[in-house]
Amino acid sequence: MLFPILETKARRILSPVSGFLAEAGFTHSLSPARNCTYGCTYCYVPTMRVQGGLRPDDWNHWGEFTTFKTNARELLKRELAGEQVIYCSPLTDPYQPAEMAQNLMPEILEAVYIHPPKIFVLQTRSPYILRDTHLLQAVAEHTDLRISFSLTTDNDRIRKLFEPRCQSIADRSEAMRALRDAGLNVYATLAPLLPCDPVELVRLALDVTDNNILCDPFHTRQNKPRGATTREAGFRILEAQNLTQWLDPANEAAVLATMKTEVEAAGRQFATGPKAFSWLAQPLIHQTSLAASTSSAPALKERSSPPTRRRAKS
Repeated sequence: MLFPILETKARRILSPVSGFLAEAGFTHSLSPARNCTYGCTYCYVPTMRVQGGLRPDDWNHWGEFTTFKTNARELLKRELAGEQVIYCSPLTDPYQPAEMAQNLMPEILEAVYIHPPKIFVLQTRSPYILRDTHLLQAVAEHTDLRISFSLTTDNDRIRKLFEPRCQSIADRSEAMRALRDAGLNVYATLAPLLPCDPVELVRLALDVTDNNILCDPFHTRQNKPRGATTREAGFRILEAQNLTQWLDPANEAAVLATMKTEVEAAGRQFATGPKAFSWLAQPLIHQTSLAASTSSAPALKERSSPPTRRRAKS
């Protein structure tokens, strides 16, 4: 599927965080674009509207186009600092489908390599991240890099209903395995938790990662009375598929308890909300050395030039 790809010059690229991310321990967020061409039905971002830095076209046409912040690298040269704990990205997947044409993330990774923050977290659901494996390995030698990879269900039929543009669960889990095998620090983030077999989903997450398991339930006004919430399209799918039990707090509690038991039986920890995401933001006691996997940092400029781009209208 082809999407309009627009461009803009941002005034800033790093934003101080508040609320959920601040409670988890992050200091800044980085969003390389506005709007996301994955366009997941449940995505909470368009419900944030101006509070999420969006414009009316973004929330009224979510997933139909994206606008890249093409001066991200130049801004990062000025804004990055050694004490920062950065979450990339709360508002769009940094490896959304349009990124494969735009090639903005290699520029961002180069800036992080040169001006490393304390911790840099990439949040994605995209196997497209494998394109930048060698750059990620280089960045991980200079900063504490964590990759939080979203697994929402173990059932690909459910995945197709809620996130039809996303890659299959099998492809995502194999990407996680490949990143881990490349020596990178990968976390499974079961968020938002879609209808699933909770034991099978946990076992899949345990199989392709070595870290604690993060989870965040489907957002409803019962479990999240304020702030961003699930889009109506996500609720409509639950109703149409007779899956509304997944909105029941009692069912949610039972599912989470089952998952927690399974994870702890494997010798790891399981949590939801800011406590879970704090594992991404807290320094690790023991860092995995990448010296054995890379003899030296690769030449970061040796990559193909990005395709011709067109400017967004002002």
